[in-house]
Amino acid sequence: MSYSVRYEDIGLRDYKETWDYQASLFKELIISKKETETSSGKARPGTLIFVEHPHVYTLGKNGSENNLLIDTIQLRAKNASFFRIDRGGDITYHGPGQLVGYPIFDLEVMGIGLKEYILRLEDSIISTLSEYNLEGARLEGGTGVWIEPGVKGKARKICAIGVKASRYVTMHGFAFNVNTDLAYFNHINPCGFTDKGVTSLEKELGEKQDIDRVKDVVRRKLGDVFDLTWTNIQS
Repeated sequence: MSYSVRYEDIGLRDYKETWDYQASLFKELIISKKETETSSGKARPGTLIFVEHPHVYTLGKNGSENNLLIDTIQLRAKNASFFRIDRGGDITYHGPGQLVGYPIFDLEVMGIGLKEYILRLEDSIISTLSEYNLEGARLEGGTGVWIEPGVKGKARKICAIGVKASRYVTMHGFAFNVNTDLAYFNHINPCGFTDKGVTSLEKELGEKQDIDRVKDVVRRKLGDVFDLTWTNIQS
């Protein structure tokens, strides 16, 4: 069954401001869901937010602060901030040139569980990479999308995934390295890994990419994989 979604590209936006915004949408969708259950009304559409953030490190609820390798003073020197947040996963970096997607979806209406949801997010990025003649894949025992995950010494993550769900409603999402400054990953153990690298679309293809085109491809792939109907985009 097709799921109705409103799409928002909010550009470069402060992490905390965006976190508060998506949390408000998350809460509104849960409240609407409760009301729908009692009134048999029509389900409220979901929301997909695309955003870039200023330099920030975020740590999931089960992550270790030991995976942040610099202190508060060094963070300030790099114009970066740090937040411990309520998603799954360990530590990751967000910054300019990275496409961050926050889907606020009702999985129950979509008819899928959380595991399937994460697999479909990965499939969407894997399919996006294929448009650029790159082979993305999963890493056994880890989430996200990787390049050459089975090749010792060459496994590198191109997209991190960390989500939260309550009453089958999701928030947080994925971070896809497009033109990301990968030097910022040197100050963490990305996603808790100490023996694997990170990469970006720019690095793999050897030149800076048009991030607006990448957004169009990712949105289209998400629409295909999840069978989404956009409420505010002319087809």
